[in-house]
Amino acid sequence: MDELLTPARTTRGSVDEQPFVQAAKVKEVLSVPRGPILSLEDALDTLCSKPDFNALKQTLQYLDPGALGESTTNVNVPGPQVAKLVNILVSSTIPDYWAILDKKSNKGKTLAHPNERTILLRCLSSVSGLGAILVRLQTLIALSKEGKGKTGATDVSQHITDMLDIAKLLLKGKKFISGIWDGLQHLADARLKRDLIWKEFASILGGGKFLSMAAEALDIVKASRKDIVRNYWIASGSQYCTWIGRSAAGMVLDLREDDLDASKAVAQLLSKSFGLGYMDEVVKQVYSCLLLENGTHWAKFRSLLSQFPAHEQRNFFYALLRTIGKQHFSSGKVSVGDKWWLEDLDVVSGAAALLHGVIRDSETLKENLVAWLTNNWGGGVGEAIGVRRAAVATISQDEVNTQILLLASGYVHRSHPMYLFTLARSSTHLSGVSNRLAASSIRSRFLGMAVGTAISNLVDRPDKKMSFGIEEMESPEAVWYKSLTNVQDQIGPISGLMTTATDKTKRDTTPSPTNSRTKQPMESTSKIVHIEEIESDDDDDGLIPYEKPDSDEEDEDEDPTLVQRNKPTAPVYIRDLLLGLRDTENYDHQHLALSTAAALIRRKANFGTEVSDHAEELATLLIGLNDKYDMENFQEMRLQAMIALLVAQPLKMGQWFSKTFFDGDYSMGQRASILSTLGIGARELAGYKNEDAALTGAGPALQFPSKMLPEKLHAIYATPVSPVDALSERLERAMIAPMAAEAADKISGPDVLKVRTFSSRMEVEKRRKKPIANELAKIVAEGFFFPLTGRWWVQLKTYGGKSVYFDPFLLTSFLKTLALILHASGPSTLSLPQMTSEFWDLLLSLRQQSDPTVLEALLFAMLTLLEINEDKRRLAEEHSKELLETQEWVTVVFEAAGRGGSGGNTEGERARMLAASLLMRTREVVEKYQQLLMGEMFDFN
Repeated sequence: MDELLTPARTTRGSVDEQPFVQAAKVKEVLSVPRGPILSLEDALDTLCSKPDFNALKQTLQYLDPGALGESTTNVNVPGPQVAKLVNILVSSTIPDYWAILDKKSNKGKTLAHPNERTILLRCLSSVSGLGAILVRLQTLIALSKEGKGKTGATDVSQHITDMLDIAKLLLKGKKFISGIWDGLQHLADARLKRDLIWKEFASILGGGKFLSMAAEALDIVKASRKDIVRNYWIASGSQYCTWIGRSAAGMVLDLREDDLDASKAVAQLLSKSFGLGYMDEVVKQVYSCLLLENGTHWAKFRSLLSQFPAHEQRNFFYALLRTIGKQHFSSGKVSVGDKWWLEDLDVVSGAAALLHGVIRDSETLKENLVAWLTNNWGGGVGEAIGVRRAAVATISQDEVNTQILLLASGYVHRSHPMYLFTLARSSTHLSGVSNRLAASSIRSRFLGMAVGTAISNLVDRPDKKMSFGIEEMESPEAVWYKSLTNVQDQIGPISGLMTTATDKTKRDTTPSPTNSRTKQPMESTSKIVHIEEIESDDDDDGLIPYEKPDSDEEDEDEDPTLVQRNKPTAPVYIRDLLLGLRDTENYDHQHLALSTAAALIRRKANFGTEVSDHAEELATLLIGLNDKYDMENFQEMRLQAMIALLVAQPLKMGQWFSKTFFDGDYSMGQRASILSTLGIGARELAGYKNEDAALTGAGPALQFPSKMLPEKLHAIYATPVSPVDALSERLERAMIAPMAAEAADKISGPDVLKVRTFSSRMEVEKRRKKPIANELAKIVAEGFFFPLTGRWWVQLKTYGGKSVYFDPFLLTSFLKTLALILHASGPSTLSLPQMTSEFWDLLLSLRQQSDPTVLEALLFAMLTLLEINEDKRRLAEEHSKELLETQEWVTVVFEAAGRGGSGGNTEGERARMLAASLLMRTREVVEKYQQLLMGEMFDFN
């Protein structure tokens, strides 16, 4: 029995390992060596056990639908086990590994793991995969809504972005819809089951579920991540419907003409998509793909059209007429002349051939075309004349507005002249012209005269022709209307719609879903524009079966001995991140771990308990990490990771960082990084993340306004500015600028002599900042402020002024950090009165500090304290003593700075400016509420 109890692995710490390092060791999941994947159950077990990259790669190769070997289960065929497998891929594997699979190498030109990425996408190219993605998006959206306005809620925008990226790549494939149908053919023995699954698929894809979910998800991403500026065509109704139309038509092209089940399935999908509000886009792609771009497939087109109900056939046909007019003809007037209609005769003939081919075998569609020409609202009102010409030419062999009447009159006169002569002499025609001439509308009278004159020119002798003798009947417009009776369009070859495509500049009238950035406004033209799909340069093509292996960056090295084949993989789990940060003997491992730490922590913050379980352990490693290899941007990467930890667990880590600042055995630089984490993390929780991005390394670096030394010399001589100092300087300018403007306004003269300009309400609203949800205000007292001030008082009572925390560098950073936290919490924080009392006592206890940097920090903190407390009456009532003491002290500081007490240098000038601003603020309160302060003033004196 002893052999059954043999441990899978025994881990021993090294003898020289420090005790606190041993205690911080990550609790790794014991990974039992696995054999080859031989069944779907093996694949499920592997995916559920947090596999490493090699195990994932092996599993994906087994599941690959494009290279089925011994596998007996195709993951693209719906089934219970497949559904479970797909759910694990979407809910677990993708959050863990998508950042690695989607990572670019070779300076962003190629993918680092193209084969694994492609196989994963192929495994999700099914109804089950699409449904799992939809459910995942619903869950993430619900989490985002539930967490909005709650303390400690984590941003899930990165997970939503990953799902949108995967959905875009899946649907981008040209054969996605046809691939779904092919996968369902394996259920041929259960036709009812196949039809039900396809019905659900059509409802998801064409019924608007997927489009609406993608649009809502994109709105959440844009609202929470201002740096995301890209759009997704899957969230755009027009581009999404364009893709449905082309994909459905592509499936029809691949079908047999007698495959009625498949035609019915496509019609079901298209019928659902008609309700999305972009029917014209769908119809345009269908007829262009089936009749124009790939030859004329009339049998397949008519088979597809016959699958629609009668009312949808009518809507489809009317949408076809609209798209022909928009795509091939200009809505404006054409040139004037007897033969003006010859200019686009080929295009009209091609359009007539298209319409004739559509209605040839359908009496219902013929009646729909006649109704379109003769209905009460006028034949295609607002459409180009070319569409009506094509429509009249289509029905002229079989046989309302002015143009249709005149066009039809010409055809009738050429085929049955006596019939038109009798009609022109009838009371109906004469009454119609008379009624038009008696109309109150000038336009109606003009059209009545044009019709009467044009028909008279056809049937009457020259001396009997109708003439009104007015100039309007000789205008270019009147001449053009009268020439409509001479138009002789014929039904020609449908290729006439494409003959002029090469004679004009190519442009894309409908953006391809593969590149949303190529969207251009649709232009009207009298010529057809050939529809072509624009290939994206910055995104990979569809779902390619296999790709060639990419070249490594290391291959470019001239010395082959320096090429490293065993490149480390970015950490996927927090345990991997901990191991990478501990690996101080391997530069690649440590650099990769540190560079991906912030993104991994934020991605995992709302995904399981990995971050919460290892938060303190991870923070300990990050704070104590040394720049052994002189890495570029080392401090910024470490700071970003620490901020990510604080934002992920704000209450817990705020208290932990505050405690560690005082109790931990760290250097002054490491303690300063803790203060930077607390200050900047608090501001991010308060909604200032985008404003501070450039200061923390999360955004583009701020450019110095003048020329800089060479990089090596700049690194030596440049004085680094900490993020806390940079933020405090920004707040100083923001607080002092209004007071400077107010002082200049008082000096400039009486108010009655000033000319004021007033902005419109629209301009004022445009400049006004939108309110930001302040998550910090709910936990600032318990998680940030009082843990810092409380331990500071303990240090003061224990060690007095000899404490290391009274060093000017640390004390300055400490005071500015508290001021930043107080400012970020906002004036509406419920605990503001208690924080004000605590902070004011702390600041007044440091009045005797003489170091210029500490003095500057004191002035900045007191100015922030007065600015954030908007209720000045409460200050006068509850803090009158502190207010008077502050006024007396700052008066002394201001006078000393004026006498050169601060050395007369730049720092002294800055301290004098801050002292003047603080003095102005205290005097405003004292002068306004001096009656309330009177009693305290006596006690104070």
